Amino acid sequence: MKIAVDAMGGDFAPKTVVEGAIAAAAELDVNILLVGAENQIKQEIERLHCHGARITLIDAPESIGSGEGLLTMRRKDKSSVFVGAELVKKREAEAFISMGNTAAVTYISRKVLGGLKGIEKPGLALFFPTLKGLSLLIDVGASANCQPKHLVQFAIMGKIFMETAMNRDNPTIGLMSIGEERTKGNTLTRETYERLQKLPLNFIGNVEGKDIYRGKADVIVSDGFTGNVALKVSEGVVETMLAMARREISSNLLAKFGFLFLRHHLKKIYKRIDYSEYGGAHLLGINGICIIGHGRSNQKAVKNAIRIGKEVASRQLLTRIQEEILEFSQAYQEALA
Repeated sequence: MKIAVDAMGGDFAPKTVVEGAIAAAAELDVNILLVGAENQIKQEIERLHCHGARITLIDAPESIGSGEGLLTMRRKDKSSVFVGAELVKKREAEAFISMGNTAAVTYISRKVLGGLKGIEKPGLALFFPTLKGLSLLIDVGASANCQPKHLVQFAIMGKIFMETAMNRDNPTIGLMSIGEERTKGNTLTRETYERLQKLPLNFIGNVEGKDIYRGKADVIVSDGFTGNVALKVSEGVVETMLAMARREISSNLLAKFGFLFLRHHLKKIYKRIDYSEYGGAHLLGINGICIIGHGRSNQKAVKNAIRIGKEVASRQLLTRIQEEILEFSQAYQEALA
C-alpha cells in the first residue's frame, strides 16, 4: 500500500515528517511517497542515513504557509498539498497525510478529489479519550458555517466511521449544545435536533461540554467553529494541568517520592491523552482518504497518522459512507433538506 505524505506540512517540517515517515515505512509495511521540496527532503534522508526502497520522493517545489489566503492556495498547483491530493486522485496513493495548514488541506483536498455524493460540506473527525474509551468529535474545524442538514450529514458519517474504524455497532450520537433539553441551544442545534430524531440513528439528544470526556456518546456532532474551540480548550487544559503537576512535583520532596510510586500509572494516563497517539483528524466527505495532523506533530504523531490512514484505506470506508448516505438521503429527504 502507498501512502502520500506532505513532507512540508507542520511546524517542524520536513525534519519530523521525514522521521515519522521513515519509521512508518519500517514498522507498518507501507510504501511512503514523500511530497515536497526534493532537496530539503534528501538532506533529511541523508541525515538519517536512510535509503530504503519503501521511500519515494515526489518533488513539489511550492508550499503553503499558515497565513496564506484562498487566492494564493488556488495558484499553487505545485504545492506539496496539491500534489499529494493529486496522487490520491490518480490512485497512485491510497491516502494523503498532512500536518500542514488545515484550511489549505481541506480546501485543496476537496477541490482536487471532489466531494462524496450527498455530502455538501466535509467534516474533520477526531478521536479523543473518555472515561469509557474513545469517542469521535465531528467537526473540529473543516466547516465553520453550517446548516442543520450539514450536521445531519456529519452524524451519518460519524456513525459509519465508528462502525468501520472501531467496530462499534450502532454507536450513540450526541449533539453538542448548551443544555440537555431539546429546546436548549441556538437555531442551528434546535433544528438539527429535530432532524436527527427522524433518522434511524441511535440519537441520544444533546450533550453538554462537561459530558464530552465522560463518554456519554460515541459520536458528538458539532459545527466546525464550536468543535474547534472545544478542541483547543481541551488541549490548553491538558497542557496547563501537566505543567502544574510538574511544577508541584519538582518543588516538593514528598511529591517527588510519591511520583516514583505513581510513575507507571501516570505514564498510562498520559499515553491516553497524548494527541500523538491518535495521529490526526480524518477529513470525511471527500472522495479520498485524507488525514490532517496537528501542526506541532512529532515523529510518533506522523507515524500514527500514516498507520491510521493505512487502516482506514483497507476497510473501504469511502464505499460504506457513499452507500449509506445515499440510503439515508433517499428515505429521509425531509430530514436532510
